[in-house]
Amino acid sequence: MANPSPRGLLPLLTTPHQGGRSALTCQFRCGNACSHDIPNTSENRYFGEIVTEALSRRGALRTAALGALAVGVGGGALTATATPAAADRGHGGWGQGSLRFTPVAPNTDDKLTVPDGYESAPVVRWGDPVLPDAPAFDFDDQTAEAQAKQFGYNCDFVAFFPLGADRALLWVNHEYSDEALMFRGYTDGTAATEEQIKIALAAHGGSVVELERAGRSGRWKLVTRGRRRYNRRITAQTPMRFSGPAAGGDLLKTAADPRGLRPIGMLNNCAGGTTPWGTVLTAEENFNQYFVGGNGVPEAQKQYLTRYGVSTTTAIPSGSRRFDRVEERFDLAKHPNEINRFGWIVEIDPTDPDATPIKRTALGRFAHEAATTSLTRDGRLVAYMGDDSRFEYVYKFVSKDRYIPGFDRHNRGLLDEGTLYVAKFTGDSPKEEIDGSGKAPKDGRFDGSGEWIPLVSGDKSYVQGMSAEEVLVYTRVAADKVGATKMDRPEDVERNPVNGAIYVALTNNSNRTPAQADEANPRAANKHGHVLEITERRNDAGARTFAWSLALVCGDPNDPATYFAGFDKSKVSPISCPDNVAFDREGNLWISTDGNALGKNDGLFVMPVSGRDRGHLRQFLTVPVGAETCGPLITRDDKSVFVAVQHPGETDGATPDAPSSHWPDGGESQPRPSVAVVWHTRGRNIGS
Repeated sequence: MANPSPRGLLPLLTTPHQGGRSALTCQFRCGNACSHDIPNTSENRYFGEIVTEALSRRGALRTAALGALAVGVGGGALTATATPAAADRGHGGWGQGSLRFTPVAPNTDDKLTVPDGYESAPVVRWGDPVLPDAPAFDFDDQTAEAQAKQFGYNCDFVAFFPLGADRALLWVNHEYSDEALMFRGYTDGTAATEEQIKIALAAHGGSVVELERAGRSGRWKLVTRGRRRYNRRITAQTPMRFSGPAAGGDLLKTAADPRGLRPIGMLNNCAGGTTPWGTVLTAEENFNQYFVGGNGVPEAQKQYLTRYGVSTTTAIPSGSRRFDRVEERFDLAKHPNEINRFGWIVEIDPTDPDATPIKRTALGRFAHEAATTSLTRDGRLVAYMGDDSRFEYVYKFVSKDRYIPGFDRHNRGLLDEGTLYVAKFTGDSPKEEIDGSGKAPKDGRFDGSGEWIPLVSGDKSYVQGMSAEEVLVYTRVAADKVGATKMDRPEDVERNPVNGAIYVALTNNSNRTPAQADEANPRAANKHGHVLEITERRNDAGARTFAWSLALVCGDPNDPATYFAGFDKSKVSPISCPDNVAFDREGNLWISTDGNALGKNDGLFVMPVSGRDRGHLRQFLTVPVGAETCGPLITRDDKSVFVAVQHPGETDGATPDAPSSHWPDGGESQPRPSVAVVWHTRGRNIGS
């Protein structure tokens, strides 16, 4: 049973705050989304407006057993370490042991700081050669041709695929480009050279690189010699294909692709996941910012563009990268359906450099964050997903057919047929007890029950007035119509491989008003975010109902508006803006942060979710100045932790001529987004 939620007060945060992000980050990562009107203007009820459900139902759900869960066992030669098999438990200490390290103190240092007894090193940096014929990186002599063969810009989600004890493949997302830090003298997309725009297009996407272990340690290095036959770059110009119910539909057809089957490239890939058969699921997020000409689309389409954060009153939004200057498809006035070809989960096979990436339409279209897979009790595949924007939703997809270990041809069709659901949460307290002041309800805890509402299954729509194709292409609109619950920026959604609970990172939402507060989002002007814990009925990923509670309410532990699962707050580390989450072999929750609103660098934290140390959150590392902590990934043997250090030096006023960070190369070098690895100097498990 989950521990009770906080007792006492959570004071109202009254000052609007955009968190700890710089203006550069806001502009290039999401197109200044927080300064624009909120896309979700639906009148869905908030928790406080929902009639209290029977306590007996909530009690029954909360006592569901937290048994073992079978997750992603690769049927082929390769399985991502992020999805350990249930069969491994009992042979490597699952659920046993404890965390023993001295927490890193919050700081503003321009380095990657790790605990005593640990070391860190960059593994691969922006511009490092990926393909064998790639040239060495030269900051002042970049070309699009070179960038398409080199490691891309801002790295985010990482996945690790062992090729044996000492070799592995690493997949890395390249979320977005920051031209103001990539090019000297850059002002905007209109004044940029065409070559700079082409470089930016090539810097998006993802990379597959081959790694080798350094001796017998937990350190891994980039393989720089030999054929490197798996290495690959995916960019915004890589040919792809659609699959699933919406493929070939009218909403995906363009002049260049009249059949609606062959999209080009992927954009703004943030988090992701892996499959039991050893492929990557990478999530397209803030794709809306790359398009111009929204004012020139057909009138009937404008409501959908607005719902996805695209201006329909301005031809060229402020800060636009102007990709349309080199590729006309980014002008919606000329190609109104091109934007519908982005915002999907993309499946990529890291072991086949020639395989065409697949955009899986059955998983819906929104600002995707994560695609964490698991299995139901009867063996069907499940993918949990978040929509990373203010007042957006939490989703899951459940396949129609069952996963069959080793039957690769069958398994690769599982993501094309199934049911897409959206979450509706219900608090168990009366409306007047949830007022946004942070005062806990009379039962002393923020918790309740919920249900997964079906949106679409194959060609069958469950949403009145919308076809199946419309539900999949305009998923946000469909979720509005069925009354899904508005959340505080749902980012990563991960299932714990030990206890089976689902953890949702809710990064922040400074726009929530007291009237909009609810039990799962209890703070108005929520600038620090929180983590929500879901226990599905019978601990079955295929269940339609669940119980939920707050596991962590972030911020300064000295602030009464924080909660650490009931643990003594004098012994925990401060944390702000949870972003991505991961788990080690013991089921401890690892949390990376994005936009620390406490005035310190972002970092990586770990917190037990069961036992007497539940809620004992400690900071494991901090990233350099201006950077965000992405990933994270703990290898299956618990000997290494990978973090993607995204946008180091992305601070207000920084330029290539006046950089605010010199990480990772030091001296007077330019900052370079990089993936780093951390390991214990004596070969011990991470955190122990």
